[in-house]
Amino acid sequence: MEQELMRIGVSLPEKLLSRFDEIISQRGYSSRSEGIRDAIRNYIIHYEWMSDVEGERVGVITIVYSHHQRGLVDSLTDIQHEFGSIINSSLHVHLDKDNCLEVVILRGEGKDVRRAAERMMALKGVKHVKLTTTSVGAEL
Repeated sequence: MEQELMRIGVSLPEKLLSRFDEIISQRGYSSRSEGIRDAIRNYIIHYEWMSDVEGERVGVITIVYSHHQRGLVDSLTDIQHEFGSIINSSLHVHLDKDNCLEVVILRGEGKDVRRAAERMMALKGVKHVKLTTTSVGAEL
């Protein structure tokens, strides 16, 4: 069953698009569109996985961001204060003159851990966010 294709326009930084083009070429994609479709599918799968995080969880959120983005550091701090009851620790690392890494360790209800990660993901200037969760160990 063939689906109707929709045409969209996307604005991307040149460096990001160049790197994407290199990767899709190395992986043998027939077109940029096929690579984008695959990336969107993976994003959907990841989102659905994050939606299944339930019960008490330990989570680690890793965030790479541009420290030049106006207001971003304050927004990250505000989110961490908002979720302060489940945040156990955080670590800040200067990666280079433009980028920082923040590692946040949380323990709480899975939906709250996920919500904290999603709030950080949505901020302008955030380049990458990864949420990893695991059991608190009691049921193992």
